[in-house]
Amino acid sequence: MTTGAEAAVRMLQHHGVKHIFGLCGDTSLPFYDALARLDHGMEHVLTRDERSAAYMADAYARVTGKVGVCEGPSGGGATYILPGVVEANESSIALLSITSDVPVTARGRYPLTELDQKALFRPLTKWNTVVDHVGQIPHVFRTAFRAATTGRPGATHIGLPYDLQKQTADFDLWAQAEHGSFPAFRTGPSPDLVAAAADVILAAKRPVLVVGGGVIISGASAELAALASLLDAPVASTVSGHGAIADDHPLAVGVVGANGGVAQTREVVASADTVIFVGCRAGSTTTEHGEVPGRDVPIVHIDVDPMVVGANYRVEAGLVGDARLCLAALDAEITRRLEGKARDTGAAERLKAVRLAKRARFEDLARSNDRPIRPERVLAALQAALPRDGVIVADPGTPCPYFSGYFDFNVTGRRFITNRAHGALGFSLPASIGAAYGAPNSKVVAVMGDGSFGFAVGELETIVRKRLPITLIVFSNASYGWIKASQKSGYGERYFSVDFGRSDHARIAEAFGLKSWSVADPAELDGVVRAALAHDGPTLIDVISQPLEDSAVPVSRWMG
Repeated sequence: MTTGAEAAVRMLQHHGVKHIFGLCGDTSLPFYDALARLDHGMEHVLTRDERSAAYMADAYARVTGKVGVCEGPSGGGATYILPGVVEANESSIALLSITSDVPVTARGRYPLTELDQKALFRPLTKWNTVVDHVGQIPHVFRTAFRAATTGRPGATHIGLPYDLQKQTADFDLWAQAEHGSFPAFRTGPSPDLVAAAADVILAAKRPVLVVGGGVIISGASAELAALASLLDAPVASTVSGHGAIADDHPLAVGVVGANGGVAQTREVVASADTVIFVGCRAGSTTTEHGEVPGRDVPIVHIDVDPMVVGANYRVEAGLVGDARLCLAALDAEITRRLEGKARDTGAAERLKAVRLAKRARFEDLARSNDRPIRPERVLAALQAALPRDGVIVADPGTPCPYFSGYFDFNVTGRRFITNRAHGALGFSLPASIGAAYGAPNSKVVAVMGDGSFGFAVGELETIVRKRLPITLIVFSNASYGWIKASQKSGYGERYFSVDFGRSDHARIAEAFGLKSWSVADPAELDGVVRAALAHDGPTLIDVISQPLEDSAVPVSRWMG
């Protein structure tokens, strides 16, 4: 006979789980005891906050393609873990959140930490349940993994009551191996719709592809590059799609939209006579609030989620299916029609001029000796020192638009991680831990504002305890910069409750055990960045940086 907690551990093991990120609690004691006693080959990473556990699991899933697993206790633990769960779900990342719960027999008797977990998680997950009987545990775990990895990937949740963890049963413990990673069991497009999409695309003289995170999730970079080369069509990306095509590819435009786009990249999309959205929702940020492309431009939309296609633009043709399979089918159809002869529209030459114009202003500022240090100077120093296979994990605020707009990732894949679905502060520090576990042979750098640092500072202890060679860069401007910039732009510079006292982040990090630097002189920056990246342990650089509201950040429109 096996206990419910042991069955839960075995089900994780059977699905190929290697890392679990979480925080202990009273109702989780049987689960923790099972993890301690059993030989299962999994590492449990103790975090300092349940929200951090979910962010770690999210980033781990993004770089590995495996289901990220996080866990926490009942009550406050279940509520704290929610921000990371909804971020993963809305970002189409396969994540399993396990929260222990009060005993089934205590329901309705006002036990400490009781809440309706099933109702709490329902609007924030793709699938969720709370177990009512110990015999349900294997089936519930199989269902959670299946839901997380098939169709549009997403977050799932299992509530595991305390008493059921201790009860015993004769379980049927097995897992479908394909459900341990995503996308599982890919779905392909209808041939008739592929032909209709090819009709629209081939009628265009200046088509442009705008690709999102779905292309990276699907592993469709090769198919994307093949189709773009066949059409000689520019490829622009969303923030989440940065890395779908290498930035040094002749047809790469870079990130477009309100966050990271610039005038030159905007014009590429605005001048298209057909836009092909692939693996993205064509939402407000990507389309400049529905203005680029214009409403009169023919649209082809490809996505695994049928509810996305046609949601924001009327489409001339739509394909529902896995991005890799859809792009491969389109490539085959268009190759047949063109008889294997690629088009020549002069796109590569035009884009060379676009890139030169885009970089000119940036490179001028990147050489600036102004104080406080300009963010462009930080990016240039990191670009020069970070290995090609390095991973950047960015918080929203100052880092996201700068790294989206100006940092070149010259290899394909998930090299840039940011929380674009809900944009909560405090993401990059814990998420970099998950990325470091998922990509142990790559240098991981977390970039954040000082506001974000304050949200997650406790996880510095986790980084030191686990001896993770992560480099943290803090843009220190003593304000919530994004909101302050919006108050400047839209509210007559009436700054209210956005400024806070400057902390010495380097000294804080040193107290936790990180090797740290504080940099106010731009002349020192290149050497410090090189030293931090070369150090064999965790490091932090506190950069006294220009306020966001005074910078040349690539944001086309603030809230106003």
